[in-house]
Amino acid sequence: MIVRDDSRLGLPAALALLAGAHALPAAAMVWPPLRRPFGIQDRIDAAEGVALTFDDGPHPQGTPAVLELLAAAGARGTFFLVGEQVQRRPGLAAEIAAAGHEIGLHCHRHRNLLRLTAAQIRADLERAETVIAEATGRAPRLYRAPYGLFSGASLVLARRRGWRPLLWTRWGRDWEKRSTPVSIAAHVTRWVRAGDILLLHDADFYSAPGSWRTTAAALPLVLEELERRGLAPVAID
Repeated sequence: MIVRDDSRLGLPAALALLAGAHALPAAAMVWPPLRRPFGIQDRIDAAEGVALTFDDGPHPQGTPAVLELLAAAGARGTFFLVGEQVQRRPGLAAEIAAAGHEIGLHCHRHRNLLRLTAAQIRADLERAETVIAEATGRAPRLYRAPYGLFSGASLVLARRRGWRPLLWTRWGRDWEKRSTPVSIAAHVTRWVRAGDILLLHDADFYSAPGSWRTTAAALPLVLEELERRGLAPVAID
């Protein structure tokens, strides 16, 4: 009988498993049933509240416009900040925190995590955490990956650092060039209910140029519709 050494056959399978472990969490962005198994939150515990979240800032025009609208409505939000933008405008990041809004960690550089190694992801997130904490006086406890695409390495790091990974229940598609204030408000409030997490952007660094203006124009419509439905915008605590 001839005995064959098939140990080499295990390497492709092992590599495939590693690639799957790295990339599979990203599918949770488009397939919500995957979120709970990976510990990714997309709702809050609020009987009459919804969470307004804003990604990609701080932005020199977009963030102040959103802050002013939220203040006028007496509403709180959650801002997922980008480290490289906080470095450029630390005072604006501090203003978000001082206004009573919750601070979240987005990234340092806005990149698709599936294209980065585990070491690159760790370096990026730890740098962002430091920059954000220094500017706001708060160590972020909430974490959302760029484009909503979590990787296996980012979720492992989040668990080690005590960050809560979050996605969203509804989005406004406000990063698109074709979006209008009416379309954004319609997208983000369609079928909205208590406990939902809503995604908007207060910056246009990584989306259609000038899209922050459309978001700012949509926000009063969003707030009005939430009030009509008896829902209060709250921060994610």
